[in-house]
Amino acid sequence: MAEPEFTATGVRIGKRLRQLTRAGQVRIEDGRLQLLTSYGSEIDSAPVQAVRASKPWFSPEDRALADVNGTRYTLTLNEHDPAPGKPGPPSARRFIEAVRRAAGRGG
Repeated sequence: MAEPEFTATGVRIGKRLRQLTRAGQVRIEDGRLQLLTSYGSEIDSAPVQAVRASKPWFSPEDRALADVNGTRYTLTLNEHDPAPGKPGPPSARRFIEAVRRAAGRGG
């Protein structure tokens, strides 16, 4: 099995004003984006070409938006990438770049 192109753990995932998980996972693997709960249950997934990732206006640097199957999710990652060897989710900017790169839209 191939190594995932992007993995983030400890991600807060929300939908509108409702928080779905405080320690979820985001994975990009084999051309698919998956949003998972802290227990590994799937919240949503879609081919990465159908996902739109962006930075919301007027929000902290640690937030990213992901439109998956017509549903907008708010992802709270980190403001900065963690130090090498340290745990923690990567930055929101790195997530957006990973989605664009995996979809072939540049990065």
